[in-house]
Amino acid sequence: MHLALYAPGLGYYAHGSPKFGAMPGSGSDFVTAPELSPLFGRALAAQVADSLAATGTDEVWEFGAGSGALAAQLIAALDALGRPPARYTIVDVSGSLRARQRARLAPFAARVRWADRLPEALRGVVVGNEVLDAMPVKLLARVGGAWHERGVAISEQFWHSAHVDTAPEAIKTEANHNTPRTFTWADRPTALRPPADVEGAHDVVTEIHPQAEAFVATVAEALRRGGAGAAFFIDYGFPEAEYYHPQRSTGTLVCHRAHRVDDDPLANLGAKDITAHVDFTGVALAAQQAGVDVLGYTSQARFLLNCGLAAMMEASDLPTRATAMKLLAEHEMGELFKVIGLATPGHGAARGFAQGDRTHRL
Repeated sequence: MHLALYAPGLGYYAHGSPKFGAMPGSGSDFVTAPELSPLFGRALAAQVADSLAATGTDEVWEFGAGSGALAAQLIAALDALGRPPARYTIVDVSGSLRARQRARLAPFAARVRWADRLPEALRGVVVGNEVLDAMPVKLLARVGGAWHERGVAISEQFWHSAHVDTAPEAIKTEANHNTPRTFTWADRPTALRPPADVEGAHDVVTEIHPQAEAFVATVAEALRRGGAGAAFFIDYGFPEAEYYHPQRSTGTLVCHRAHRVDDDPLANLGAKDITAHVDFTGVALAAQQAGVDVLGYTSQARFLLNCGLAAMMEASDLPTRATAMKLLAEHEMGELFKVIGLATPGHGAARGFAQGDRTHRL
């Protein structure tokens, strides 16, 4: 999954395809909330401004900034709220996306910078919209009652059809479905287990998230060392009890291409996004074990409404209201997407979770 998404020059996030956009005609593969409506960033900025005040900090960090749309919305909204960030730092592994971000954020160039990694200590507010879902997962398969780790192997059909000396080049250049399939799934017995038992004796495929949880722990540790800060992650996912529910027996791993979803990550490698839902219980535990508090956990719809989105919509024109409704509607982004807030001790209550907090369900 890491190679398919991030291999230099070949991975999905390492080349220059459009990726983000509202319609397939643009050549894009999916749309994110800040691309859909400028009100997303304005509403989130209300919470970010509160957290900058609560922690006495003036820096914002964003992971996986995409096209730069959220960064532009946040900086402009924070300026309007009287909490202008002294510095806005973006951490993004994609060179092609960095170039787009620089162009979009040119009006704020004096305050925006890019970093390759987090510092050891961090003071400020961290945001991440749809970043955890793009972190590589491990696949676990319970087959006949025994757990296996499901990995990727070279298919027998491919080896029989390609000379061994030319096979590596053939793997790189496979471009159509008429050629033998290069990769296949392979299971190996493992001691790894999901964090919650999956009831029943039926076969199950699911995911665990060591990389995403290690990332959250790293962010939490940096905030703790810095002495003051907060983090807000917005993504699609579930608490543990829902994630590992026995009826979710095929897992959540899917691919996005041209605004269509498929469940075959071994096809068209590098040409589509591969993603898995987030286990928010694991995120919360990783943060707590690293020494920070969970401020709250709720649906995206409830979080945005708590942050004033309804009033923003009321003051907007009809087209803006219509697109903003997709941020709230249960059958769109409102319920599937969740928000979790983390902070160093002493932050106090967060407006984004004032009503509808679901922390007790993590």
